[in-house]
This record gives sequence, structure tokens and C-alpha cells, in this order.
Amino acid sequence: MNGLETIASAPMWAAFIVFVLVMLALDLFVFGGNKAHKVSVKEAGIWSLVWVSLAMLFNGGLWWYLKGTVGTEIADQKALEFFSGYLIEKALSVDNVFVFLLIFTAFQVPQQYQRRVLIYGVLGAIVMRAVMISAGAWVVSEFSWVLYLFGAFLLFTGLRMLVAVDQEPDVANNPVLRFARRHLRVAEGDHGERFFITKDGLRYVTPLFLVLLLIEVTDLVFAVDSIPAIFAITTDPFIVFTSNLFAILGLRALYFLLVDVADRFHLLKYGLAMVLTFIGTKMLIMPWYHVPVQASLTVVAVLIAASCVASLFITRKGGEK
Repeated sequence: MNGLETIASAPMWAAFIVFVLVMLALDLFVFGGNKAHKVSVKEAGIWSLVWVSLAMLFNGGLWWYLKGTVGTEIADQKALEFFSGYLIEKALSVDNVFVFLLIFTAFQVPQQYQRRVLIYGVLGAIVMRAVMISAGAWVVSEFSWVLYLFGAFLLFTGLRMLVAVDQEPDVANNPVLRFARRHLRVAEGDHGERFFITKDGLRYVTPLFLVLLLIEVTDLVFAVDSIPAIFAITTDPFIVFTSNLFAILGLRALYFLLVDVADRFHLLKYGLAMVLTFIGTKMLIMPWYHVPVQASLTVVAVLIAASCVASLFITRKGGEK
């Protein structure tokens, strides 16, 4: 198995990167992404729908292109791999949302300022994912046994999440935050959307910059889980990259969509932990049994849907008492 085998040509890579840059530019400069404002549930819902629709249109276009160039069988397989990878990345990004909410709450960041932090968070995440996916694809291509390490890591992570699902991270004592406060001049107080200010000729970082730093580190930590997870579905770098990017591009809208109802999906973390445990197990049993992509997609969808429905049902039952 060669992890660098891909169905994508150089023009396909270039076209996708141009598409991402155009969409980011439209979001930032045309659709009001650069203006401080509280994002409404309606606005977040519309953008979430836009990103999901674009991902599905991309997948349809990819299937149509591959059907005409390499045949229906490969087109079907790659479209299914993209959809499965996108679903897994989208589901795991919900865990990001919970932690982002915790960080913003701990720093008491007003909603109209959260938008800018998330924009830069998404930009940073895109760069980090590109580097990590490239490195991961190279490592898998050179040392295919690394997939078993990925599997063991995901199994361990999933089981650890199940055990510690109710434990909230201590944001205030985060080692990254402690390091930043020791080595950077921090201007306490509210400085609006600014990450840096100049005071008495000296440059200071604002508390909002510390929030951005934590958001970027958080995404790096989550990428360590999510990228091995998608390598369980496919080792095609193009499928890994595109499904990851579509999930990340929709992350900001997903955050504002879920921010007011996050507490209602309190059982979702159990579902996500079981998804990681299942994927880790799938990777470890590969020498003896290859779980089809269709079966993986079904299991992941059922686990996520069941945990969401159970969350809503138990919340509703609890509210009736």
C-alpha cells in the first residue's frame, strides 16, 4: 500500500486550493466576516447549510469527474471515502465547539468578538492540517505499520474520553497559558477585537490574543485525533485533505449554531468517544478483517445520531420532572 497514491492531478489540487482561498476571501471581505457583530442563529444556520451543501456538491462533482476518467467503481469508492471522512471530521469538530465555548466562557469574551478569534483560528487550523496531513501521508507511505500505531492511539484516546467524559479541562491553569503569561507582556482589560496594543512605546498582547493562542493549540490537539481517524477510511491525501478542509471551513458557523444549545447535547461526547474507539479497533484488526467503508460510515452515523437523540430525550425527560 502506498499512502501517497491519489486520484488527484495537479490541476485538481490547484483548483481546490483556489476555491478555498476564494471562499475565505468572500467570507472575510464580502459577507461581513470582518465586522464585529454578534452572529445570530439564523446567520450561523445559513452558513452551516452553505458549507455542508458545498461539501456535497464537491463530492458530487468529484464522483462525476472520476466516473468519466477512471470508471464508476473508483468514482463510487472515492465519493464514499470523502463522505465518510467528512462525516467523521464534522462529528469530531463538535468536540472542538465544546472546548471553544469553555475557553470563551472562562475569558468572558463577548460574542461579537468571538467571531474574529474563530476566523483566525480557522486560518491557523488550515495551515496546521495541511502540514500534518502531508507529514501523515508521507509517513504512511514509507512505513505502513504506522497505521497500527494510529489505531492504538485512537483506541486509547476513545477509552480515555469515555472514562473522563464529564471532566472539564482547567483552562486557567493550562500550561500554554502559563507559559504565555510568563513570557509575554499582557495588557489586561477589554481592548475590543485587537490582539495587540502599544502602550508607552511597548507592544502588549491582549487577553483576546491569549484566547486565540488557546484556540490554535486546542485545534492542534484535536487534529492529532482526527487526522489518524480519517487515515482509517482512506490514505489518499486528496480525500483526506479535502474532507478535513470542508469540515474546518464550516467550524465557525457550527460553533455559533451550537453555542446556545451545546448543553443539550451532553451525551454527544460519549458518541464521539465510541467513534474513536471503533475506528481505532478497525485499524488494529486490519490484518485479519477489513471493515468496508460502507460499514464504517453506518457505524459512525448510528453512534453520532444515537447520542444526539439520547441527549435530547434525556434533557427533555429531565425537564419534565
